[in-house]
Amino acid sequence: MTYDPKTDRRTLLGSGLGMAAFAVAAAGAHPAQANYDVSKRKKIPGASLKGPYLNLIDSPRDNMLGIARISGDIDCKTTTHGWYDGLVMGTAPGGPIKNICGMKGMSSYRMEKLPDGGYRRLLREVGYYYNLETGEIMEEMVNPYTGEKVKIVPINNDPFNATFKETVSPPPAYGGLNTEKREPKPFKLKWRLQNPDRVIMERHIHLYYKNALDPKIWVRESSGPMVQVSEFFNHVLSLDDLQNEELTHIPYSGTWSRSTPWLPWLLMGQAEGNCIYQCFMGGDGSLAGIPEDIVKYTEKNFPKYLTAPEKFEEPSLSSIEWYSRTQKPAPPKGGV
Repeated sequence: MTYDPKTDRRTLLGSGLGMAAFAVAAAGAHPAQANYDVSKRKKIPGASLKGPYLNLIDSPRDNMLGIARISGDIDCKTTTHGWYDGLVMGTAPGGPIKNICGMKGMSSYRMEKLPDGGYRRLLREVGYYYNLETGEIMEEMVNPYTGEKVKIVPINNDPFNATFKETVSPPPAYGGLNTEKREPKPFKLKWRLQNPDRVIMERHIHLYYKNALDPKIWVRESSGPMVQVSEFFNHVLSLDDLQNEELTHIPYSGTWSRSTPWLPWLLMGQAEGNCIYQCFMGGDGSLAGIPEDIVKYTEKNFPKYLTAPEKFEEPSLSSIEWYSRTQKPAPPKGGV
């Protein structure tokens, strides 16, 4: 089961979340995650990284259950939500790293149980770029490297799925562009106990694959024929929550970082350099746990992202691949 605390109706309605929560509930099949109440956290006697519920040091199965409970709700009925908010920077030769803009967004997802005992997460996510001085979400901006005014393309990844099993899952295929193969090995994560009830866990992935933005076609958007991307996730969790067998979803906080080619809409072409994202992330699973401005903007502009996908679909793509499918190549600089 999951926590079922009392909802503060005044907070919900005052923040504008009442309408969004009602829309999600009315949408149908999947109940919304209840808001998490830390004061009701259950103390687990003798909790450690080895039990009493999950042996996170030795057991691939328990590692899979741990990450699945962080990444969604393993009751396989409830829709959960997460958020991120941070900074997009640029690195280029001959000068210091530059702040480009802010970035914030949210995701909605639910879990499916697989026949082999693993789980599949069905997720859609949306992300917005904002002015670092005003906090306002932008639709266009001046590229700080070129001085050119550019149209911003928000992140709309639908779907972006993941699978959790007792063996390490293969890297994302991105519609067949990433052909990397990896030998299967037991799924174990790096869990560390920082103090009596604080667990930190780190995950990362390094990818190098064919660019969906062919530089011969996407002259101004493409960084080249190949894409080099790395992502880093740091989770901060309660040990009692991890070892509480009653909890089918575990709230978390942490950071997400990404090293990626220049954002296509910056129109940097194959100029040397790249972008770095550095964001806080978190969520208690509930829509009420998402920052108010993110929910309001999503409700107004991209309402479907307040709900999880209804069924598994392929391909599962990142923002680079979706850009190639939803946008058109920019005309030459100074052209029409």
